[in-house]
Amino acid sequence: MKRYISLDIGDRTIGVAVSDLLGITAQGIETIHRRSLAEDLERIGALMEQYETSSLVPGYPKNMNGTEGPRCRVVKDFMEEVKKRFPTVEITYWDERLSTMEANRPLAEASLSWKKKKKVIDKMAAVIILQGFLERQHSRL
Repeated sequence: MKRYISLDIGDRTIGVAVSDLLGITAQGIETIHRRSLAEDLERIGALMEQYETSSLVPGYPKNMNGTEGPRCRVVKDFMEEVKKRFPTVEITYWDERLSTMEANRPLAEASLSWKKKKKVIDKMAAVIILQGFLERQHSRL
């Protein structure tokens, strides 16, 4: 099996999760606070090196009716920059329509303040994106 890294790409942050070596579970690893494209790409490259993978699973934020809105273009544009910087990267977009809402549920139940939720929501959304992708991979086996 191979390891995957998922990205929940926002304007201010990028939530990041990584799979285990067997490709069964996803763990949140960090939230990148966006500063510049160059710094964002540098950090993603460092994570790909650290976790020995070139397989990325960015969340693809389709509209609820399945159409592609402006956020999809933002994600695609960012991933095109990733591909330019890391030409061998394998990119698999994953429909993330409900990932942030799903990530919010356990945080709401934990009665965390909004400030504390904000620190982990993107990372949790990346976990949900990656876990859905991994489960689909295993159902195909």
